[in-house]
Amino acid sequence: MYDPDPPFRPVRQREGYLPLEDLGLIGDGATAALVGLDGSIPWMCLPRFDADPLFCGLLDQAHGGHFTLAPEELVEARQRYEPDTGVLITELRSATGLVRITDALALRSGADLTDDAPADRAELVRSAVVLDGNVRLRMDLQPRGGGQAQALFSGLEVRPSRRPDLRLHLRCNRPLTGLHSTHDLRQGERLDLVLSWGRFHRHHRVDTDAMLQGTADAWRRWMQHFHYGGPQEPLVRRSAITLKLCDDWANGSLVAAPTSSLPAPIGGIRNWDYRYAWIRDAAFAVFALRRIGFGGEADAFLGWVLDAFEYSRRPRIMYALDGSPVPDEVEDAEMEGYRRSAPVRWGNGAADQRQHDVYGEILDCADQWLRSGGDIQPPLWASLTKLADAAEQAWRQPDQGIWEVRNEGRVFTYSAGMCQVALDRAATIGERLGLPGKIATWRASADELRRLILERAWDEEAQTLSVHLDGGGALDASLLALPLRQIIPADHPRMVATATAVAERLSAGNGLLYRYLHKESPDGLAGDEGAFVLCSFWLVDNLIGQGRIEEAEELYASLCARASPLGLLSEQIDPSTGEFMGNFPQAFSHIGIIASGVNLARAKAGVTT
Repeated sequence: MYDPDPPFRPVRQREGYLPLEDLGLIGDGATAALVGLDGSIPWMCLPRFDADPLFCGLLDQAHGGHFTLAPEELVEARQRYEPDTGVLITELRSATGLVRITDALALRSGADLTDDAPADRAELVRSAVVLDGNVRLRMDLQPRGGGQAQALFSGLEVRPSRRPDLRLHLRCNRPLTGLHSTHDLRQGERLDLVLSWGRFHRHHRVDTDAMLQGTADAWRRWMQHFHYGGPQEPLVRRSAITLKLCDDWANGSLVAAPTSSLPAPIGGIRNWDYRYAWIRDAAFAVFALRRIGFGGEADAFLGWVLDAFEYSRRPRIMYALDGSPVPDEVEDAEMEGYRRSAPVRWGNGAADQRQHDVYGEILDCADQWLRSGGDIQPPLWASLTKLADAAEQAWRQPDQGIWEVRNEGRVFTYSAGMCQVALDRAATIGERLGLPGKIATWRASADELRRLILERAWDEEAQTLSVHLDGGGALDASLLALPLRQIIPADHPRMVATATAVAERLSAGNGLLYRYLHKESPDGLAGDEGAFVLCSFWLVDNLIGQGRIEEAEELYASLCARASPLGLLSEQIDPSTGEFMGNFPQAFSHIGIIASGVNLARAKAGVTT
C-alpha cells in the first residue's frame, strides 16, 4: 500500500533478488533507473530507455552489474519520494548508524516539463548523509561486463567493457581511487556522487544540493497543473508522476514499462521487452492524462502517434521511441533472468504482428487530436482514409489480438470492435470537417459492425459475449474494454451479462482478474500467468457504467491498496502471494489508477458526459 511516510522494514531477497515491490523509479525523460531498498541501482539503460543497459543486475545479480551505495551491516531500510517529485529517498539503518541516500536523474535548472523538449542533464545524482551514529558506507560501481577507471577531471573516467560508445565520468566530494571503495562517515558527514554521460565537467565542484533542488523544483512546477478531486488522490498524484517518468519528453512517446524480461510468472518464459511505445498505450494514456490537467502531454502523445504513422507509411502496433521500427527480438544467453527466469529478451517479436485494433487506435487518436485543437492536413487525411477502408475488411481476418498471442490467431471480438472504432471515428472526422471520403459508407459499416458484434459474439447458453466473433462462450477480459472505446454501452444488457461472466469466470480472487484462461484460449506459449492489473480497473469502469458505484469504489480501493509503499504497480500480480510480476512499473496499471479514479469522481458528482 502506498505510504508517503513508510516504516522501516527488513531488506528481503528471493533467490538473490529484491522483490519488485522494493524498487523505486527515477527518471529524466530520456531514461530511467530502478533504485533498490538496499541502496543498489540494478537497472539503468544509457543514454535512453531502449539502449543497452549499463546496470542489469535486475536480470542477473551476479553478472548484470549495479551501482550500490549502502552501509555495511545493513539491518533495515525504507523508501519514499520527495512530495510531488521524481526524487527518491532511501534511508538505511546499519548496526552502527542511519544514513539517508537521495537519488535522482537530474533535470536542467529551470526546466519546464510541460515543454515537448529534453530536460535531462545526463547525470545521475546519489547524495548520502549520515543522520545518526557512524556508518561505513560502501560504494560499488560495476557496469555489466566490467569496466576500467582512471583519474580524470577531479574524478574518474569510466570505460564500460561492453559499451565502448559510452564515456562516463564519476565525480565525488571525496577522493576516489577506483570503482569500489569504503568511506567511514560520522553523523552529519556526507558522500556525494555524480555519474555523468554525454558530457564532462572539468574541475567543477560537486553541488548535489543545487542539482537535487533544481530537479525537485522542476517536478513541483509541473505538478501545479495536476487537477483531480476524486478518491485515492495521493496515489493518483503519484501515478501521474510515474507516467511522466515513463514518457520520452523529447519525442512525446511513452514506454509500456522501463524494463525488459521481468517474468510473469516467476520461472516462466513470458518475458518480454517493454521499452517501446505501443499505439494502444498512448491512446489510453491520452485519455487519462488530459482528464487530470496534463493536456500538453496528451497532445504530445497524439502528435507522436500521427507522426510515427505518417513516417512508417503503415500502421504498426508499436514503435521505437523516436518512431523508428522496433529491433528484432533476440535472446541473451549470458543472462540468467530475474530470479532465474530465462530467457532474457531484447527487442520485441510482436512488433510485426497483425493486430487489427491498431486501425481504431490511430483513428481514435486523430479524432482526439482534432478535439484538442489540432488539424488534419490533406496528406494525413488521405492516409487515414486508407486505414478506414482497410478496417472495413480487416475485421473479417484472423489476427493476434490485443494480448499478442504467438499462434496463428483468430477473429477476436475486441479487434473487430476496434475496426468499428476506426470506421466510426473516420466518419465522425469527415462529417465534422466536411472532408472527402466514403463518409456515409463508413458510418453505415460502423453501425452494421456494432450490430454484428452484439449478435455473432453472443453465446446464448453461456450468456456472454465471447472472445471470438464466432461465439463459443470463451471469455477474455478485453471484452471489458468495449464500453471504454464506446463500442457497446456498459449498461447494455449483453454487456452487463458479459461483465458479470468475466468477473466470475476469470476471477483470480479478491478483485483480481486473469486476462483469459489458457485452457480455453491457447496463446501459443507454455505455462500460465498472473492476474493482469489493468483488467480489474476495466471492471471498475464497467461497474460505474452500470450505476453500481459502491461496488466500483470498493473494488477500486482494493486495487489501489495493492500498490507498493512507493505507489508503484507492476503489470501482473501473483494471486496466491500478492507479489508483483511482469515488467515494472507498468504504465497500463497506472493509467488504470488515474482513469478509474476520474470515472468514479465524475459518477459520484453526477457527471454523465
